[in-house]
Formats: sequence, C-alpha cells, structure tokens
Amino acid sequence: MNNQWKSFLESQSALITENGDVRFTYDDPFPACALFDLSHLGLIRVSGEDAQSFLQGQFTNDTRDVTENHSQLSAYCSPKGRMLANFRLFMHQSDYILQMPLSTHSKVLKRLPMFVLMTKAQVTDATDELTTMGIAGACAESLLQNHFASIPDQPGAAVQQAEMTLIRLPGTLARFQITGSPDAIIALWKQLAEKATPANSDYWSLLDIRAGIPTIYEETEDAFVPQMTNMQAVDGVSFTKGCYTGQEVVARMKYLGKLKRRMYLASVNTDTPPRPGDELFAPGSASGQGAGRIVDARPSPSGGYELLAVAEIKSFEAGNLHLIDDQGPKLQPGKLPYTFEE
Repeated sequence: MNNQWKSFLESQSALITENGDVRFTYDDPFPACALFDLSHLGLIRVSGEDAQSFLQGQFTNDTRDVTENHSQLSAYCSPKGRMLANFRLFMHQSDYILQMPLSTHSKVLKRLPMFVLMTKAQVTDATDELTTMGIAGACAESLLQNHFASIPDQPGAAVQQAEMTLIRLPGTLARFQITGSPDAIIALWKQLAEKATPANSDYWSLLDIRAGIPTIYEETEDAFVPQMTNMQAVDGVSFTKGCYTGQEVVARMKYLGKLKRRMYLASVNTDTPPRPGDELFAPGSASGQGAGRIVDARPSPSGGYELLAVAEIKSFEAGNLHLIDDQGPKLQPGKLPYTFEE
C-alpha cells in the first residue's frame, strides 16, 4: 500500500493491520452509499510497444478489445488449463494494468516476466505507485458526475480523465472503481466522503459475489478450468482469439467436453465463516474430487453468508450440498444474474 494513501486512510479513522488489511468501524457495515478502499487488490503494470501482443499470448481473453474506454475480465492459466489467477485488465495512461487479490498478485508478478523473453514489454509492480478506490449505491453515478466529464454507461466501460481511470463494474447496484495517483484519489475521496460512508472490503467482495464474478485466491489457485467458474458467462474468455497457455484444454472443454461442474450462487447459515477452497459435501457423491469447493463467501446483511461455489451440477440441482460434512450446514440456492451457455 502506498504510504501516502495509508496515512490518509488512518486520518479517516481506518484501522490498518500489520498485513495491510483496512477496516472501518461503523454502525452499518452495508451503507446505502458506500466508499471503498481497494488496497486488498494488487496492481501489475505491463508497458512497452509489444505489451498488447505479449499479453495476447498469455491470457484467456482477447486483449485487443482492451482500450482506454473498455476493460475486461481475464484469466491466467497453467498448461493444464486451470486458472492460476483471474483479474480485471484495463488501460491507465497508455499502459495495461492487471488487478487481482494480493495473494495471487505476487505469484503472477513473479511468473509473467519469465515469458517476456525478447519481447519489448516490461512487467512491474504498480501496487504502491497507484491507488484504487470504489463507490457503490444509488448515489454513485450522481456523485461521480460532479467530478468526471462523462460516466461509463455499461459494465466494463472506462473513462480516462487527467490522472484517473474510472470503470463501471457489473451488478444490479451501481458500482465504480477509480484508479489513479494517490494525490488524485485522496482529493476525490475527500469530496465523495461528504455524502458516502466508508465500508470494508467484505462488502465489496459481496457485490462481486452477487454479480456472479469469480475471484481466484491462493487457496483455489490451479483448481478450476475457467468454464467451471462461469468465466465465459462474464465475458472473461475468448474462444476465437488464438493460442495462449492452457488454450487447448479450455477449447476442448467447450467443443468436445461435457461440463460436470459449474459455479453457483448460494447462501448458508453457519457460525463458521466459509473460506475459499473449503470443500462441499453431498450424500452419495461418487466423485473422487468431492462435491465442490467454495470460490468466495462473505457475510450477508440478512445473516449467515452469501457465496459462490463450484459444485457438481447434479448435487446442486438436487439441493443437497453441505459444508463441513454431508450432514453439515446446507447451502440454499440463489439466482445468478446470467444464464448458462449449454
């Protein structure tokens, strides 16, 4: 985390732990008009005249579609086609920025430069150089209109203005992220905080869960083929872009395979917080891989937890998935904001 941004957050009554977690304490953890510090997400900058073509050979999505006005979700796969990380890819001041959880950020930052070779591209850590904040709620668009000449009108759309990049994110609740220099983000936060209330990263992640957007953490690294987490349903996979690491496996799953697992939205009442990578159980499940695994889970305003889980299709459709063991807390199915492509 940038030291200037860290000092500013502490001046705003944020509590910052030794490992960099930022917590705000307020009566309502789910404010109707919410501001977010997004320092739990790391940033990787890819620059140079060959940056786009280099990235094209690495990721699941078509990087030619990323422009100053359009971001995308994408994934970085192993040769076996399983995701090592997924992220939002966008442009900021003519460079490409990858945004992902810090636990996968460090590994991608170490691995990605190994493939640059003779390419005119540079891969650097931008986590301490740039700062990212978010805003969500019915207030978001009207408040941002006071600071940006135009507001992105579609999920993934972006606007570049001065030192900042503004991106609209998917979901039924209006939600935006802004990346820029610490000075620019601090100035914007001060103005937005006159009407919006700071909230914690759990709430931000909950909004991703409700939007059906998967997040790969260290605990689920190398666990899922992109289609298992519905990456194709959130425009995170291109099947026409050409070769990239793991592409043959991903393409085979689409054209020749039969998907036996996919990601679902659910809720569960439990005193034990579900964690990414936690196993799911179903009576009679014959799979040696278990009935499924948690992708992400966060506290719900109505109590318990809302979550995304990759699970056996037959077990989920039978309404028979549990935490801990096959008699543990039962998952209650939810409804994703998109349909499955068969």
